[in-house]
Amino acid sequence: MNEDRAARYHRLKRQASVAGLSWGVLPLSALLATGASARLRDLADTAAAVASPAWQSGVAVFVYVALLSFLNEAGGLPLAFYSGFVLERRYGLSNETLGGWLLDQAKSLAVGLLLGGGAAGLIYWCIRMSPHRWWLTAGAIFAVLIVGLTNLAPVLLLPLFYSVKPLDRDGLCARLLALADRAGARVLGAYEWGLGTKTKKANAALAGLGGTRRILVSDTMLAQYSDEEIEVVLAHELAHHVHGDIWKGIVFESGLIVAGFYLASRVLSALVGPLHFHGVADIAGLPLLVLAAGGVSVIMVPVAHAMSRAFERSADRFALDLTRNPSAFISAMRRLGAQNLAEEHPSRVVQWLFYSHPPIGERIAAAQAFKA
Repeated sequence: MNEDRAARYHRLKRQASVAGLSWGVLPLSALLATGASARLRDLADTAAAVASPAWQSGVAVFVYVALLSFLNEAGGLPLAFYSGFVLERRYGLSNETLGGWLLDQAKSLAVGLLLGGGAAGLIYWCIRMSPHRWWLTAGAIFAVLIVGLTNLAPVLLLPLFYSVKPLDRDGLCARLLALADRAGARVLGAYEWGLGTKTKKANAALAGLGGTRRILVSDTMLAQYSDEEIEVVLAHELAHHVHGDIWKGIVFESGLIVAGFYLASRVLSALVGPLHFHGVADIAGLPLLVLAAGGVSVIMVPVAHAMSRAFERSADRFALDLTRNPSAFISAMRRLGAQNLAEEHPSRVVQWLFYSHPPIGERIAAAQAFKA
């Protein structure tokens, strides 16, 4: 593993991530400070006037979200291109063509518009129904939606971006299904996840909940890893379901959403006059709502990462206990680190702010200690 090269790659990716966060904040703030958000609202209201009266408020919200999304996408496209296409190709991690990358961006925009428009419509419906307690109702609805989206993502969203087909290696398929049975995790089946047209990186996952839960192994992993290495990687993924980490994450995320909505409700009530909104249900206040609610999530990122790293360490130990194959775990981690250009020993500050998984070096050291 070329540590210097990996460190440079991740440093540039982190810088792009911070710049992307800044871009998300600055335009929203500018819309509020200049009154441009009110002008976008007026455009949305004009467009919604053609709809029947019963649908006008919902249409206006969707049109406003569409206008805001296009503005954000247009401004953020150069940075997304640099981080998602230029850097990946510069460091030899991408197989994707420019046309394929642009198509994925268009798909992401369309999906984001549908989900964002629907989410905003629900929020403003809650605000109109209960201007003072909307944050609690909206938070409860969003918690249910997170569960539904987690359940349906492998069926509805994943095939939009990747090819997914049944795993055609009978021996490996039987081995992985038997592993899931030993772990006590019911799965629909094992599938080949087509990452190879987009990236040289390897990955595996256990996606979905209940009836949609399925094993996913990337074609890039199938091409280079032994059955034992793939088995121990999947044992780690199984641990998250056995330990209930998915549900713990959903509860944590739901709590963040409720806290964010509560803060947004306080901020909206306080600034509705100074910013000349028509009321808390004025769609022109959406940038303020996003900034306030998003601020809670940003502040809690170190806590979320710390919780995730604890889950990952526990999952590593589960995989070692289940497979009793630390040698395969160590070789898989080394291979993943080299193939995915992972940093082996990032600083503690970097881990605290950016790492949802323990560094590769730490995971290998833990497996070596288990082996000893």
